Amino acid sequence: MIFVAAGTQDGRELAGLILGQGYEVTASVVSEYGEELLRCYSGIKVNNKAMDEAGFVEYFTQHNVKCFVDASHPYAANISTNAMKACEQCGVPYIRYERTMSRLDYDKAYYVDSVEAAAQRAGELGRHVFLTTGSRSLPIFARAQALKGCEVVCRILPEAQVVREARELGFTPDRIVAMQGPFSKELNRELFLKYNAEVVVTKNSGSLGGADTKFAAVKELGLPLVVIDRPQVAYTNMTDSFAGVLAFIEAIIAKG
Repeated sequence: MIFVAAGTQDGRELAGLILGQGYEVTASVVSEYGEELLRCYSGIKVNNKAMDEAGFVEYFTQHNVKCFVDASHPYAANISTNAMKACEQCGVPYIRYERTMSRLDYDKAYYVDSVEAAAQRAGELGRHVFLTTGSRSLPIFARAQALKGCEVVCRILPEAQVVREARELGFTPDRIVAMQGPFSKELNRELFLKYNAEVVVTKNSGSLGGADTKFAAVKELGLPLVVIDRPQVAYTNMTDSFAGVLAFIEAIIAKG
């Protein structure tokens, strides 16, 4: 069985592709929405429980996992680290699918290495801050001293629990944009204008994650952009293509 950490669009597509090659596949997601999106792949198995290193070890042992394909979000470093440690313990081959980063040549782009640093830099650059970093980092932005007195708008998924959590953190309805991406350059531009953005905060999630169109809209408006860099992870094996993942799996199966 091939285990795929499939919490992203390309992760789900990759899991479906591997399934289509005739392999038994379990796709791992941590949200009900992610599980719903996998239903289009007939015959795929789904694991919907978050796992730490011990959880991975237990699952690998019980389900005879032959290969772990890590197509988790580029910023989900903990998942990758725990999975690699578990793979090493269990002798399970590991391959990371890493989507390519978008390149930005812009003199108002400010790169930082953490959410905390992003909050600090955003507070220095403008009073009206537009967050496009997802919901997981909202607690840090909501409590950042550097953003006290700022008007902070968050763009998050239109899921009831996600919106509820944003409200509990103090984001009022007029500062919550609950929409499903990806977004075009034009829509990004109009949203930034509507909410009087003076600075935009993002992650470099690649073109599939909508980074390209955000970058283009920000440049067109001349706004400062705070970019949270991807975590630095020393992956055991890595490829930036679906073909590379399939070749890795085929080589493993061929070895028996």
